[in-house]
Amino acid sequence: MWNPSLRPSRPGSALSRREWLRVGGLGALGLSLPSLLRGNPTAATMARAASFGRAKSCILLFLSGGPPQHETFDPKPEAPVDIRGNFRAISTSVPGLQFCETLPCTAKIAHHLAVIRSMSTDIHSHSTSGACMLTGYEPVSKAENVPPSPDDWPSIAAAAGALKPSTRSPLSSVVLPDELYNDGHIVWPGQNGGFMGSKWHPTLMKCDPSQLPMRIEGLTLEESLSAVRLGERFDLLNQFDQHFSTGIRSQAVTGMGEMHQKAFELLHSESSRTAFALEKETAVLREAYGPHKFGQSVLLARRLVEAGTRLVQVNWPREGDLEVKGSPLWDTHADNAGRVRNVLCPQFDRTFATLIDDLQQRGLLDETLVVAMGEFGRSPKVNANGGRDHWGSVFSVVMAGAGTGGGQIIGASDRTGAHPQSRPVRPPDLAATIFHLLGIDPAGEFMDPLNRPRRVTNSGTVLHELAGA
Repeated sequence: MWNPSLRPSRPGSALSRREWLRVGGLGALGLSLPSLLRGNPTAATMARAASFGRAKSCILLFLSGGPPQHETFDPKPEAPVDIRGNFRAISTSVPGLQFCETLPCTAKIAHHLAVIRSMSTDIHSHSTSGACMLTGYEPVSKAENVPPSPDDWPSIAAAAGALKPSTRSPLSSVVLPDELYNDGHIVWPGQNGGFMGSKWHPTLMKCDPSQLPMRIEGLTLEESLSAVRLGERFDLLNQFDQHFSTGIRSQAVTGMGEMHQKAFELLHSESSRTAFALEKETAVLREAYGPHKFGQSVLLARRLVEAGTRLVQVNWPREGDLEVKGSPLWDTHADNAGRVRNVLCPQFDRTFATLIDDLQQRGLLDETLVVAMGEFGRSPKVNANGGRDHWGSVFSVVMAGAGTGGGQIIGASDRTGAHPQSRPVRPPDLAATIFHLLGIDPAGEFMDPLNRPRRVTNSGTVLHELAGA
């Protein structure tokens, strides 16, 4: 049974970030770092398949907006043009396997990839289908713009960082370069520690790695604050906390000392400082990843896992002028063909293929799980605006590394790419597979803040094609 020794406070007792700063928090350190508190679970004893724990780390690429399966990993060359779209299918490095012509670089590394073509949430709303994919749990509401709740299930990123914390880095789980939100900055549910509280939150790094020197919101020290002065402030805060905690015994307050320690360790960690130094990479490699925010964020993710971070989630960023009204991110309700041809697929294709090649050349692919997914796919029929609409009934997810077995297809969609035809896969199955490969028993338990046992996954089944379990 997972039994974190440091449990978050009960719902309602956690301090808000504003309250944190008001009572001393990180503002007194000269920065405002998101919570780094983690649960500290003990390892479960269980009969383990050879694949259990094969992944030392995971890079999760979240293509927010919903990538079209037809124009990426599941082309339908025999379908009518209003279904198949304007692109042709091309051969890959795996005989008989075809991708859309929008992914020429990825086609060359298909022998490293396992493509799930039968993923389904049956939810057509960005935020709630996204929460389902990010947590492996079906949300109570399937409506759009449902706000985050303290009762949300913890995200995969949160659980991975809490149940399998890094032994080499102060950072166990990181999300970058920004959180996920709908237009109007309506934040999605399912992105943090949920009912487990702030100790389970992954570290959110708001940054733009394409701009050097890179600055991370809440992490970059003020220019006037030297390491010596930071250490002095840390010592003062320790004294303050010791005095303050004698009067207030709330877990949210007494946990401040640990949060200060984690923040201080992060700023003084050689591995962390090195990971953030993208300028140490060659200009050739940086260009290969792509000069845009997504490409450089993925490069940063590789550097973070190389430095010991357990899981890094890279969210597809919003990029100002590149956003098209009515079709932001991968949400191509209009001009789907133009968006995927000119902006979306060129960025993803180049960056993704470079990541896989880079990990392979560094000897890291066998121990790093890479997952590329969105919250759902796009409708099988092109609409009157030349776009494709929300479609949670079937879509594709791609995995690589950690012995998942490249060059294979799991499941199939029907002839129009509308519904699963064989081997349907649900988000709990994907979550269970990720946890299994990271060495977290999907059927294991952890204790919630009310001392109730919770299953890591309630209904997920590890995909034997990927894990051999």
